[in-house]
Order: sequence, then structure tokens, then C-alpha cells
Amino acid sequence: MGAWELLLVGAVMALGVCGVLVPGVPGSWLVWAAVAVWALREPDGLAWGVLVGATAVLLASQVLRWQLPPRRLRQAGATRRLAVWMGLGAVVGFCVIPVIGAIPGFIGGIYVSERLRLGGHGDAVASTRTAMRAGGSSVLAELFACLLIVGAWLGAVLWG
Repeated sequence: MGAWELLLVGAVMALGVCGVLVPGVPGSWLVWAAVAVWALREPDGLAWGVLVGATAVLLASQVLRWQLPPRRLRQAGATRRLAVWMGLGAVVGFCVIPVIGAIPGFIGGIYVSERLRLGGHGDAVASTRTAMRAGGSSVLAELFACLLIVGAWLGAVLWG
């Protein structure tokens, strides 16, 4: 696969990761579709292994999301700025502390957004808890799965 094709696959994956934070956009399925196109164009064992792993991770995240509370972030007062902070926190956390850093980064992004909005520590902590109960855990599960898949794909492309 050429460099431009890899950039296109990466752009679709980035769009999918951002789509997880936007209601109504099938972000995780965009990430999976990008991996599937890449695996079909790179017919080797590593590519197929990444596709099988991506499929398993997405199916597990879908099952987990069905067990978690439904997304009701808009009704709880979540804004677009909060979604941006959640996503940035998760991505930065994922890069700083590989893989598991996405979880504290996601929650930290909610806290920072609410601290800037509300001004006080206690109010920001209470608002962070409310956001997580209102469906933040569901968003976190899907975003974490997508970041795992993107990380596996990037690792396979760079070192495979």
C-alpha cells in the first residue's frame, strides 16, 4: 500500500475516533472499515491479525456498551466543548501512558472542561461524576476500543 493510501486510511480512522464523540456518527464502524480496507489491500498475516483483533475488540465494546447506561449526555447538560476536552484528554492520555492512559485522560478532560466552566474544584468533581453517570462510561468504552484499534494498526504499519 502506498503512502497516500495509508494516509487516507489513517484519516478515515481519525474521523472515526472523532465520530465516537459526536452523537449519530458510527465512529467505531468507520475505524473498523478503515482497518478492513487496509487488510484487504495488504494481504499478509499481520494485516489479517489486526483485522481479526479489531473485530473482536469492537464486538466486545458493543457488548460492554449494552451493559452500561445509555448515552444521555445532552440531557445532562454536556456541550460540544466538553466532547472536545474528553477526546483530547483520552488521546493525550493514550499517548503519554500507552493504552491505559486513555481512561484517566478521558476523565481528566471532563474535569478540566468543568473546572474551566464552573470555576471550583468541588463543583467540577460533582459535574464530572454526573457526566460519567449520564453516559460518559459508554462513550469511554467505545473511544477506548477505537484507540486500541488505531494503535494496533499504527504499530503494524510502522513496525510490521
